[in-house]
Amino acid sequence: MPEFIRLHAQDHVAIATAPLDVGAVLEIDGRPIELASPIPSGHKFAIREILAGSPVLKYGQPIGIARHPIAVGCHVHTHNVRDHHTVAETIASTNPPADPPPLRRSFLGYHRPDGRIGTRNYVAVLSTVNCSATVCHKIVARFDAERLKRWPNVDGVFAASHTTGCALQYDGRKHQMIARTMAGYANHPNVGGRLMIGLGCEQNTPAYLGQHHGVVPLYAADGERLTRDDAVPTLTMQSEGGSQATIARGERMLEQVLDAANQSTRSTADASALCLAVECGGSDGYSGITANPAIGVVSDRVVACGGTSIISETTELYGAEHLLCDRSRSPEVAQKLIDLLHWWQQYVSYYGGELDNNPSVGNKAGGLSTITEKSLGAVSKSGSTALEAVYDYAQRVTAKGLTVMDTPGFDPASVTGKVAGGANLVMFSTGRGSCFGCKPSPVIKVASNSDLFQRMRDDMDLNAGQAIDGKSIEQLGDEFFEFALRVASGEKTASERNGFGDHEFVPWTVGPTL
Repeated sequence: MPEFIRLHAQDHVAIATAPLDVGAVLEIDGRPIELASPIPSGHKFAIREILAGSPVLKYGQPIGIARHPIAVGCHVHTHNVRDHHTVAETIASTNPPADPPPLRRSFLGYHRPDGRIGTRNYVAVLSTVNCSATVCHKIVARFDAERLKRWPNVDGVFAASHTTGCALQYDGRKHQMIARTMAGYANHPNVGGRLMIGLGCEQNTPAYLGQHHGVVPLYAADGERLTRDDAVPTLTMQSEGGSQATIARGERMLEQVLDAANQSTRSTADASALCLAVECGGSDGYSGITANPAIGVVSDRVVACGGTSIISETTELYGAEHLLCDRSRSPEVAQKLIDLLHWWQQYVSYYGGELDNNPSVGNKAGGLSTITEKSLGAVSKSGSTALEAVYDYAQRVTAKGLTVMDTPGFDPASVTGKVAGGANLVMFSTGRGSCFGCKPSPVIKVASNSDLFQRMRDDMDLNAGQAIDGKSIEQLGDEFFEFALRVASGEKTASERNGFGDHEFVPWTVGPTL
């Protein structure tokens, strides 16, 4: 394993692949460089003199500007680099790449009536409002692993509850966002059955969901068989006579829902039905070098199969948006991304923040210095294909190819939006370590370095740290794609084996609580 990596011939920095001691002498381009300070693994050190106020290059791109002169061999990090990025106002032209050669692959999935294909077969209990959240969880708690053996074709039952649903402007932005998210989960291809629970006096009523978002409530008399496949069995606590009556009846209704969902079995499906959500969380200095580029190869393979890939975390595209804009199918697509970034700048400034506040304490400890540096690594999850469309949060994604969804950088909220948009598979890179899971879509976790892969072996699926040892990103990406196909066909991920995903339904909403 090399002691350091230089990513581009023009770069001012190299990245340590192991802790390096002060005074260590490294040879770069035939000349010795003596380190002026200790360099932690994943961190940067200067291989060229950098003048104060001048750009600092990594990936062949500026990641910020030097706060003061940086001598060769010095640690390059937050103490001497600051972000200095400006988002373009308009996009006049784009340069989309040619489509990748077609690829034909298949997996074993669940064929749904609307033509979409699921990679899992879950039953969801959905709360229209926080006031019914506890009832939803109590109903789900009655269906433990032992009881669920009665329905062997069902992967499990989960509650999708949240913190809002009332005290919001009717049909305002916040209302639309939570309703879109709920509708996306209710109608998700990985959900073979659903039950909806409301209080009865909320703004986010079942009737609103039916009128605006295609979630048709079905109010059945007690004991009546649930026979309409196009409707969602619905209970309201006020009409049922309170919490205990709702829980008891909900349990009876959920048995019927499970009976119906259990009729679904896996059969061969074309890989064009895959909708891949790509995510990174707990990133470090290796994420943009190993795990994210390897996930980008998987994204390219899914697109080549005729499927869809969704990258999000708009705040973590800031500083790298020009790369996606240049690849956009049209200037209109690129302009929508630019407009979102301008909105985010205004949004965070209203609360006294700025987008460069995004890199977390853990990100910085892992070697990332600015949001631009983080974004340049994060955007590599998108691969190399043309950007076809940009979607609002939790909006149903219908385009094939690479897409962007507007989400925050907070992983649970970001993945929730993409799953609501239809993602039936998630690939999640991490450098610091993450134990994230998300029902109903399986989450494949990719470690950016071998140390993490071994240290958190129970939570990691794939080791992108092999790229540091010499395996090519292309080879890793192809191996990861094969693993993704096996997961789509039913192989369990680490988070599924650990039983994670019941508490990661975290819808993002914008607007006041009234």
